[in-house]
This record gives sequence, structure tokens and C-alpha cells, in this order.
Amino acid sequence: MRQTRRVFIAFVAGFLSVTALGGCQSRPAGPQGPRTLRVLTYNIHHGEAMDGKFDYERLAKVINDLSPDIVALQEVDDRTERASGIDQAALLGRLCKMHHVFGQAMPYQGGRYGHAILSRFPILKTAVHPLPYRPGREPRAALEVWIEPERIAPLRFVGTHLCHLDNEVRTQQTTRLGQLFPVEDGPPIILAGDFNARPGSEPMNVLFDAGWTDVVAPRSKIDYILVRPSDPWQIEEVAIVDEPVVSDHDPVLAVLRWQGADHSR
Repeated sequence: MRQTRRVFIAFVAGFLSVTALGGCQSRPAGPQGPRTLRVLTYNIHHGEAMDGKFDYERLAKVINDLSPDIVALQEVDDRTERASGIDQAALLGRLCKMHHVFGQAMPYQGGRYGHAILSRFPILKTAVHPLPYRPGREPRAALEVWIEPERIAPLRFVGTHLCHLDNEVRTQQTTRLGQLFPVEDGPPIILAGDFNARPGSEPMNVLFDAGWTDVVAPRSKIDYILVRPSDPWQIEEVAIVDEPVVSDHDPVLAVLRWQGADHSR
């Protein structure tokens, strides 16, 4: 395996105008400063690397090396035959010393298949939102959690994985996401995941036209971290890791600084 190469893209500072819960002791704060949130999205290819191995320690190292506070994982297996009965969300939560939650998109091979979220902060509430799909095709969903990061407003974090086959269905799915998580209402929201859609495509324009902002544009092609103009985040940096073996996707990290009121507890 070639050595991992990290690409850091600097941004000019500016404002951007229930399923089963398992967990373990949260780890100490990483190198992030006060009122920052390190957000990672990563499609893990059901835990199977490009060399055919299910090496969870190697996968966890990729995650841990980026010191995320919150992680949206896609293509996660829960006790399926192909994953040898492993609860991948629980195992990665343990290896990364983070709280975890799994959200089912569909039953699969004697277990479940869907999304997971890892969090350095306790997960207070969870919800799984089914998304539109065609009969006979793979069901899709959005996994929502509520967390309370230190000195940042309580917020909702949503991970999703959209249809890879049908642009019309993807558009229906982003339309539903816009209905579930409007840009002008409620506490802050971060929406992350594998959207299987290019920037400028109809599915993504549904969200962009509604006001969502792509934190990692234009470097990531189908993996996104989206925020709302009403939520006062400042982009500090973005990292896209060139990791061709552990998954068929690269992990995408955004470091966001909260510019709103200080919610110290």
C-alpha cells in the first residue's frame, strides 16, 4: 500500500450566508481549537478494502489520523455474511474511541446494511429517515443524530448515501432531504455523505438552490459536507486524503469554526 498523502486546501475565512445507540467512553479532545468541529465523511465500502481484506484496525487508523469530532460513514454492514457477522459500527466506535450509532437502509445477508455515525460527543437522539427509491432497487435513508459540542450550539448531524443508478431518483431524494431539513428552520444542521451526484447536477442543485453550501467544493466529486447559510460556520480547512486501498472512496474532512453564541455549559 502506498503511503497516504493528505491534501489540505486553505480557505479565506468567511461566514457561510430511532435506531439502536451504542457507545464507549469518548476520547479527549484532539488538536482542534475552541469552538471548532472536525467533520469527516467516508464511504467505507462495507469494510472491504481494495486488496480484498477486512482490516478494521487499518480502517480505524485512517479515521483516527484525521482526529474527527463527528463522522458520517456510508456502506456499513451490521452482522452480514460478507462481513463475517461483525457489527462494524460498534467495532469502529471501539477502535476510534467514539460513540456510535447505526442506521438501517435495508436488511442484507442475514444482517443489516446502511449508515453509521461516530461522535466524540454523546449522541442524545437519533432518527432514521427513509428516502424515495424505486421498487426492486436499493432502499436509501438519512441517519440523523443530535449532539452538543463544547461551546457550540446543540446541532443535528445527518449522514446519507443516495442512489447510484438513477438521476431522477437522486433528485427525489435530495428534494426529500430539503423537506426534512429546511435551510431556515430549527437548530444548526450539517448534512454529509455520498450523494453519487456531481456538482452542478440536478440532484445537487435542488439543495444548492435552496441555500445549502458545499464546504468542500470543488475538490470532492460526489462526497459532500453541506451547511446552511443561517448557521454561522467559518471554514478553516479541508482535507481530502488520497487513500486508494482502504476503500474505493477518499475520506473528506472539513474543519469548521463556530462564530455564533458561546454555548458553554
